[in-house]
Amino acid sequence: MRYIIQSQITGRFLAPSITGGEPVWVRSLREAGGGVLTDIEQIAQLVIDNTDPDDRAVIIDLDRLGTANDYPI
Repeated sequence: MRYIIQSQITGRFLAPSITGGEPVWVRSLREAGGGVLTDIEQIAQLVIDNTDPDDRAVIIDLDRLGTANDYPI
């Protein structure tokens, strides 16, 4: 499975920086291209380390999008 982290408050995506690899919040999926993750434990740690409690980060399963199990609107 492939996952990406998105803030429900700002709409930004959490992804490794292209220049240094450290996690940064980016505006577009194109910028977050390297932010596709497969390890759920790594994702959980990124959320813990890089989000504020009121930011409400969500983990999106990219393989679920566009299927019968897609997220409800």
